[in-house]
Amino acid sequence: MCYEITMSRLIKAHWAIHGATIKTVSLEQMTLTVEWIENDSIKGKEVRIGKAFIFSASKLNWYVSCCISELLMSLWLPLARRKSNIVKEMEKMKNKREEKRAQFSEIRNKRAQEFDSSCPNWEFARMVKEYRASITCQSISMNDPIEEHRICVCVRKRPLNKQELGKRECDIITVVNKNSILVHEPKVKVDLTKYLENQHFCFDYSFDEKASNEMVYWFTARPLVQTIFEGGMATCFAYGQTGSGKTHTMGGDFSGKVQKASKGIYAFASQDVFLLQNQARYKAQGLEVYVTFFEIYNGKLFDLLNKKAKLRVLEDGKQQVQVVGLQEMRVNCAEDVIRMIEIGSACRTSGQTFANSSSSRSHACFQIILRRKGKLHGKFSLVDLAGNERGADTSSADRQTRMEAAEINKSLLALKECIRALGQNKQHTPFRESKLTQVLRDSFIGTNSRTCMIAMISPCMNSCEYTLNTLRYADRVKELPHNGTTSERQNSMETENEELCINEESANTSPCELQLSEDEMSPHLSSFRKALTRISELEEKAIEELKDIKERMNDCNGLLDMAEQPEYDMEAFVHQAQCFINEGSESFFSLKVMQELYISYTRWKRVG
Repeated sequence: MCYEITMSRLIKAHWAIHGATIKTVSLEQMTLTVEWIENDSIKGKEVRIGKAFIFSASKLNWYVSCCISELLMSLWLPLARRKSNIVKEMEKMKNKREEKRAQFSEIRNKRAQEFDSSCPNWEFARMVKEYRASITCQSISMNDPIEEHRICVCVRKRPLNKQELGKRECDIITVVNKNSILVHEPKVKVDLTKYLENQHFCFDYSFDEKASNEMVYWFTARPLVQTIFEGGMATCFAYGQTGSGKTHTMGGDFSGKVQKASKGIYAFASQDVFLLQNQARYKAQGLEVYVTFFEIYNGKLFDLLNKKAKLRVLEDGKQQVQVVGLQEMRVNCAEDVIRMIEIGSACRTSGQTFANSSSSRSHACFQIILRRKGKLHGKFSLVDLAGNERGADTSSADRQTRMEAAEINKSLLALKECIRALGQNKQHTPFRESKLTQVLRDSFIGTNSRTCMIAMISPCMNSCEYTLNTLRYADRVKELPHNGTTSERQNSMETENEELCINEESANTSPCELQLSEDEMSPHLSSFRKALTRISELEEKAIEELKDIKERMNDCNGLLDMAEQPEYDMEAFVHQAQCFINEGSESFFSLKVMQELYISYTRWKRVG
């Protein structure tokens, strides 16, 4: 904005000093316009305020300088008092920010009073509670109908345990209804703002923390009992993180460290087996009930009902998997079964992990077998899988624990590959990748087979990553074409039998020689699994050689007895001693070679 001001002003022009009049002043541009008379003509010029006064100051007398000073004060003081629009806007924004911060602080303090602020994750707990209040949840009940599924996949959420309650852990799992479950995954933005990413999963059944073992059994394993009386194969396995409640669900409730075997799926299934056996339509068939209980630990099978005797898994000429040496115990009532469960559970291998001080480190398989005149009629396999762990969780553990975790993850990966092969209708299903899938083979490829998977999840926030991995694993199983026709399954099984038809030479082929495609398995993982399998084979061969050497010791004792006789045939003694030395040398040399190979593979695995 410009102002009209008249004043005597001196400027320099053509080396002469003239009186000038200030016509206009522009405060925005900090300029002024002056006019003066020179040679009877009016001239004008626009100059910057600072330059004009500074340039002229040395040439003005004292009086004029005072006048200019007064003018400067009259021009600059109003300018200094004024604030630009930008400054005003910035001050408004600052005030608004302070007001919002005060409001947020007030809301935060109010919410902190509603929640225990001493809880490390109380903000996430509040967000979860607010989200749950905005939706309607309805848990599954015993009155809900039971649906028929060839492959049933369900999820069970366990309650927070005493240790988690002591740490005030946040529950991030919400069971919406009988089919849906939500995971409230905690997230933090770049500006450190906390929020929840709600991930939704759908399964055949979803059980919240209030569901009992009996309710879980009612919807999962109970519908499968009828299958074995119809001459089929049934499998129910519990999968999940260490400490998620698998053994609790399958074996029974815990009272301290004592397990109530009568309150688990093992016992519930056996009770229903005897109920059906006594029905008129099955009683006339003369079915007999047997049970077996074994564990798979570090790729080896052990009979839990026979003092953990080591077992061997072989295939007969009909390509049926046989567990050599496994004892089948005849049972006549549910009480007999419970006693067998207690005996086997007491022998099961356990160890300490990051998540559980007494974690099951093996896959336990409890089988209920029906036989008719000695022939197999049906089989129900109830499997309590070992807890899945990441390599990072065992990196600080000892070598034995790392080997356990590697073998567990190898078998679980093999199980996943078999499920993937079934879902994609592949011609070859890699059952030989682990002992677990070998044992469960007939339950996957049988024409009259049914499978149920119970995915166990932990509700605490620290287990969020494991929970999501478990749910994704279960979701992969759920993607299978459950309603495939019987003819398609039969053709798939026949194709597999043709490809897996083996002679005596190929029967000794390493399981890992049956390679998966490159997009399914990385080269490093394939080599790692080969090394594990090779180590297991060398160990078994070394044990066989030691047994052979032990038997030859009897021949040595016979030679000593011969030499102690008063009269003995020296020539026969020398001949037998020479044979003993030659055969023993071969055994010891073979044992030494296997030992060196075992050491080299073990070192490679440790480095890899």
